Amino acid sequence: MSFVTDILDAARARIAPAPYAGAVTAQEAQALLEADPAIKLIDVRTNAERDWVGRVAIPAAQHGAVQWSTYPGGAVNPDFLAQLAAGAGKDEVLLFLCRSGVRSRHAARLATENGYHHCYDILEGFEGDKDEHGHRKHVGGWCKAGLPWLVA
Repeated sequence: MSFVTDILDAARARIAPAPYAGAVTAQEAQALLEADPAIKLIDVRTNAERDWVGRVAIPAAQHGAVQWSTYPGGAVNPDFLAQLAAGAGKDEVLLFLCRSGVRSRHAARLATENGYHHCYDILEGFEGDKDEHGHRKHVGGWCKAGLPWLVA
C-alpha cells in the first residue's frame, strides 16, 4: 500500500491547506482505483452528463453517482449528503469527479465538512476545460489522459 500512500500524500501536499484531504490527477485516480478496490470514485455530474457524455470505466463496486446539481436547471441537489451516505462510508477514500473539476471541489469540501475524512478532488474532471474552439476533452481531464471510459 506504500504506492497508494505515496499518491495520497502527494495529493494532500498539492493543495495544502485545503478544506478537504487533497487533489489527484486523473492518472493518479486511475492508479488508486486499480491498486485498492476499497477506494471509490463519486461522479457528481448530472445524470444527463453521465448518460449523454459517458462515464468512467471502473468496477461498479467502486463507482458511485451522486449529482451535485440537478438537470435541468442546475439547482444544488438538496439530497446530496443523504445520497452520498447511502453509498459511501465516512472512513472510505472518496475521489470526487465532475466535468472540469469545479463541482467536485465543492462536493469534496461539503463531504469533509460533514464528517467524511478522506475526500479528494480529481483535478480537471472528466472532460477538462474548453479548448480555443469551445470543445472539451482536448485540454485536460480523464478523457484527454486516455483513461478508460464508456460512451453512454
